[in-house]
Formats: sequence, C-alpha cells, structure tokens
Amino acid sequence: MLTPRENFLETIKPNGKPDRLVNGYEPIKMLSPDPVLSYFRAGAERGRTVVDPYGVTYIWPEDQPARVPFHTDENKVIKNIEQWQEYVKLPDIRTNVTNWETVQAVEKDIDRTQYVATALLGTGMFERMHGLMGFEDALMNMYLEPEAYAGILDVILEERLTSAELLIDNLHPDAILSHDDWGMKTSLFMSPDLWREFFKPRHRKLYDYMHSRGVIVIHHADSFLEPIISDMAEIGIDVWQGVLPQNDILKLQKELAGSMTLMGGLDTAFMDRAEATEEEIREAVRSACEVYGPGGHFIPCNTYGVPGNVFHPLVDELSHEEVAAYNEKNFGIFA
Repeated sequence: MLTPRENFLETIKPNGKPDRLVNGYEPIKMLSPDPVLSYFRAGAERGRTVVDPYGVTYIWPEDQPARVPFHTDENKVIKNIEQWQEYVKLPDIRTNVTNWETVQAVEKDIDRTQYVATALLGTGMFERMHGLMGFEDALMNMYLEPEAYAGILDVILEERLTSAELLIDNLHPDAILSHDDWGMKTSLFMSPDLWREFFKPRHRKLYDYMHSRGVIVIHHADSFLEPIISDMAEIGIDVWQGVLPQNDILKLQKELAGSMTLMGGLDTAFMDRAEATEEEIREAVRSACEVYGPGGHFIPCNTYGVPGNVFHPLVDELSHEEVAAYNEKNFGIFA
C-alpha cells in the first residue's frame, strides 16, 4: 500500500500507478500560518473592515463565510487607470514579511514520507485586479485600456514571484496551492482570448519559476474553465484544484490524457449546506467517485481553496468515509 504522499505523486504523473483514489486533501499538509499570507490578510476577521497593503478595503460581514473587496468612489484604489502608476505601489514584501519561526516549526513536524508539505499563495492576479479597481472595471479595462492593464498585472506578477520565492526559501514546500478564480459556475469571466493575452503568459512565468525550484503547482479555481483547459496544462499546472462538476469532467479527462490532474468534482455548494442530509452528502461523493474515478488523474475533493467546510460540520468526515469505502470496494484498500 502506498503512503498518502506516494499515492498523490503517482496520481499526478502522466503515467503514474496509484493504488487507489487520493482521498481529498488527506496527503496535503498546509504550511500555515505563513507570514506572507499574514502580511496580506492582517486583521481579516469576521465582522471587521480592513485595508490590505495595496490599499484595498475588505469587509467580512458576520453572516458571510469569507471577506470580500468593498468599493466606493472614495476608497477605490485605482480611480483613473490612465494614471495607474500613481495608485498602484508594489508592497514592500521583503521588509515586512518576517517571523518565519512558527511555520518553520510546522514544516519540521511534517513527515514527508507520508505527506506533501504545501504552502498557500492566495489572492491571484485577476483577484488582485478586481480588488484594486472593482469587478466591472477589471473586466472592461481589458478592452478599454489594455496597455495600462498589462502594466498593473506586471506589478502583481512581481509580487507573486517574490512571495513564491520567500515561501520556497523559508519553508521548502513540496507544492504551492496558488489561487486565482477565472470564472463562475457556467462560464469564464472573460473570453478565452483575453485570458490568453493577459493571464496565460504571466501565470506561465510564475509556474515556470515554481517548477525551476522543484515545486508542484496546484492551482485553485472553483470555476468553469473548459475553454482553456489545454492552456492550463500547457503553462505548467500539475493539479487543478476546485474543478466544479459543472465542467464536463469526463470530457476533460480524455482531452488531458494525464497532462493535468483534476481535483474536485464534488458539488460543494450542494453538499455544504446546513440543511443537507447525511445521505445527500454521501450520495454526492459516491457518485463522483463512480463516475470520474475510472477516468484516472482525478482526486475527489471539495471545491473550496483550502481544506475544511463552512456550513455543515460533517461534510469532510462523510466525504472521507465515502472515498475510503470506494477504495476498499474497488482496490481492496480502506484509505
């Protein structure tokens, strides 16, 4: 029987030989809280309004699961994109990101024969853009001001590269879970061509750097991304985490032919409801395993960007049990 780490690594190899389905986030141990994330999300707590190092205002209402950018005419960072250099300043990450000792102790305690030590690189490039200027402007300015838009993205890319460098130098992760949502449940936020113009080359540069340092790239996007699936594999994404079942996963498995692993497939919006029944949750997991498991390079998992649930306290536990039961039935391994 392979360890959780070994089974994960075999699953993501183009011609790997896993001995069972990877059970969600089981092989992944997060390196947190890390000082990069703490710097960019300082004070992010339910009920609080905070301003991040870019000057973006975030609110976290008491009844909501996470923080969101909050824009008014007065607090919007980029008030005129033609003068974006006046508003967008690269945060001084190297000076302000310190105190690695706590998370380094976490890193030392991870048994790397069993688990994949994974750092988190949150708030991706498109997410930064709509934080800086608002969602509508972040979409329209790709058409209206492409040169300025590209200039802002280059600043954000520099921030991402520096953050990745610090994470790798200080924590030596096996993998980095990099976030950037590019779509909603049924479509991309932008045309595939615009994504290829603005986001593809910059993510390729970021992920080439991670690979050059020996790091596995896990990209989180709980989105509909069918039109750019081949591009995602091409720029070096090893695992797409957050694959919504609104994507045609069976078709994507055939198209990818092992060039990228799909991690998700569970309808978390349906399962993680306070009123969801145990049988509804179990049936959703069983169905995903039975439908997508045989196609290979698939990891049944919630579609959130980190382990855990929000509204139903038993979602993770029940999901784990059902994947383990599938593995016992189909591979003779209860894990």
